[in-house]
Amino acid sequence: MELIEDQLIDAIRPVLRSASFASGAFVTDFEDSFSQFLSKNRSLKTIGCSNGTDALHIALRSLGIGNGDEVILPANTFIATAWAPIYCGARPVFVDCDPDTWNICIEDVKRKINSKTKAIIAVHLYGAPSLVPALKEIISEKNIHLIEDCAQSHGAQIEENYTGSFGDLACFSFYPGKNLGAIGEAGAIITQDETLEKTIRCLIDHGSVEKYHHIQIGFNHRMDGIQAAALKFKLNLLPDWTIKRQTIASRYLSEINNSKIKFQKIIRNSSSVYHLFVVQVEDRNDFVKMLFSKGIGTGLHYPTPCHLQPALDHLGYKIGDFPNSEIHAKRCVSLPMFPELTDLEVTRVIEVVNEF
Repeated sequence: MELIEDQLIDAIRPVLRSASFASGAFVTDFEDSFSQFLSKNRSLKTIGCSNGTDALHIALRSLGIGNGDEVILPANTFIATAWAPIYCGARPVFVDCDPDTWNICIEDVKRKINSKTKAIIAVHLYGAPSLVPALKEIISEKNIHLIEDCAQSHGAQIEENYTGSFGDLACFSFYPGKNLGAIGEAGAIITQDETLEKTIRCLIDHGSVEKYHHIQIGFNHRMDGIQAAALKFKLNLLPDWTIKRQTIASRYLSEINNSKIKFQKIIRNSSSVYHLFVVQVEDRNDFVKMLFSKGIGTGLHYPTPCHLQPALDHLGYKIGDFPNSEIHAKRCVSLPMFPELTDLEVTRVIEVVNEF
């Protein structure tokens, strides 16, 4: 943040001077810029909102999903993905992850689809694209919606199209730690459907289409002007930041030579943006302690899969229901990954990992 502090302050100063804090011109400006970034000849619309969790909630609600409906989603994701159907009164139906990509398991999705299934949420975990084209094919003749959870995949691609351009709806988080991060909380919903766009804009603004006229139960989930201005400025920097992350990841993948380390497999014809660089290590505790002793920090994303979270006990899941997700939760470790890592720092991480 220090490297761009002055420019960032310059970017938000017009918001302060105009007092355009809630929605307004700065939000519209960012929405247009993000739509252009994602579109690649597709007519995508961006609706800025308060955060990524609210984006997922409103996305499902805009589709009319509610009591008695089921929404399929991966067990190994951040808990926010599971909150969305619960907030709507629907039931989250978890599926296991692929043992190699760690993204949603297509075969398990096929097994879980039934007459109550109204949507599938595909998470592009750690910045690596999920097999959304295959999911689209599975549901092509069914009345099931596809939602992309792009909270970690800003700028990731499948062939020549960005994640966020495949589903009926896509949801982004701009939490400060994301590849494209705000200076507070912010999110966005993406759609090509004009009717859905109007519904979403109404829902996030108190169910209103004009001031003081409320046509449905709504929410206060608007994006604020300061976040929008900061995001528009940072959007110009995102391509360079992505290249730096991919360069670091390339070194990790080619220079870490340790049979105890397992990498995430990236699907064919796609590119990850490496929001996180996660590996699997069977002796995780010893690995983390060893790196820490050498001055290298690590992270855990995520040590408890959703189906085993205490808040979701009422769903009736148990240990053993999703073995791949449970193994991954026990073995996952996030290595240092951010654009400002120096070559010497990357070399040091590689050396220490290879020593384990």
